[in-house]
Amino acid sequence: MNPQAPGPEPSNGERFGFRRVSPREKTERVRGVFDSVAGRYDLMNDLMSLGAHRLWKKFTLARTGLRSGGMALDVAGGTGDLAIGMSRQVGRSGRVLLADINPSMLRLGRRRLLDAGCHANSRAVCADATALPIAPATFDCVSIGFGLRNVTGKAQALKSMAGAIKPGGRLLVLEFSRPALDILKSAYDWYSFAVIPALGRRVAGNADSYRYLVESIRVHPNQEALAAMMREAGFEDVRWHNLSGGIVALHMGFRY
Repeated sequence: MNPQAPGPEPSNGERFGFRRVSPREKTERVRGVFDSVAGRYDLMNDLMSLGAHRLWKKFTLARTGLRSGGMALDVAGGTGDLAIGMSRQVGRSGRVLLADINPSMLRLGRRRLLDAGCHANSRAVCADATALPIAPATFDCVSIGFGLRNVTGKAQALKSMAGAIKPGGRLLVLEFSRPALDILKSAYDWYSFAVIPALGRRVAGNADSYRYLVESIRVHPNQEALAAMMREAGFEDVRWHNLSGGIVALHMGFRY
């Protein structure tokens, strides 16, 4: 249990957990991971976070700046938690787009939007975060929750999202990060590498996919590095909020 030090994306290939692979291989492997976990994704989120992911998403939704009639995009939106919340914020006169590259996850997200009564002002589209099929300067708020670390080409994805945001709009990146308190680090490592794969094996029948998800957290840029990437992509006034002692961070950046 010896996680590698965090840092920016490797110049030689992409990170798939602790391994370096080609960009194409990472995309294919990540697709396989989410195909395998889609059916138990929401249940595993509740179990792994002890329900805290709901509070993290609530905190994020409180910072969208959305009003009635607004336009919002949730990238790598999975089963739609953030999209559902934003749909309620913008109301019937607004629009929310749920985007995900994985068809299995997108089907679940579309179904949950329908079940939540959000069908009138939302739609779902299968799309790559690095090449969003969106007209420039369309959205007041773009969010990506627990998805950026799985993207092949994080820097390009940030630029793609920046291009989709109206002047004065914002990007919200909710993602696992680095504990700010030393006292949390050893306990967090034990829980991540011992408990989460065991939960994945017992509940989802797949320890390997959850081992990858844990490793992907360790090689994802830390708070400062991600903020620097956002500035490089064209965002201003970049800031972050540490949640649960920095285990999760919400980064915010604005387009002017």
